[in-house]
Amino acid sequence: MDANAHGDVHGGAIMRVVDESAAIVAINHSQGPTVVTARVERFDFLAPAFIGDVVSVHCEMHYVGRTSMEVGVEVMAEDIITGEIRHIASSYVIYVALDENRKPTPVPSLVPADDGEQEIIERARIRRMHMQKIEKKMTQAE
Repeated sequence: MDANAHGDVHGGAIMRVVDESAAIVAINHSQGPTVVTARVERFDFLAPAFIGDVVSVHCEMHYVGRTSMEVGVEVMAEDIITGEIRHIASSYVIYVALDENRKPTPVPSLVPADDGEQEIIERARIRRMHMQKIEKKMTQAE
């Protein structure tokens, strides 16, 4: 059900696992039980995963706004026979934390531990600014 006739795992199955994994990171950061997927900012499929591969999803918080959070995701597939590990997908997923009334609620800020983390946050902030500009242009064009 999760693969095509060639033995490739469907992209939608990979996307589901990414959303579930990244949501756990967002829930953990928000310190609340409810987050919703607001947007998949980007999802790049780089290589196929095959039936029998072990798929690993690596997530990290990249940016935090007032109520929203961007989680960066890398998906790896390992051929358990050969040991080959392939980077098969990358994504940025945006979540919004919700309160008990299902309204957006503030989340804790993101504090970088070092210069490398600060750089990740800055790149995410720039991506967010670019997306806001694109959204504004699209709204004006309508």
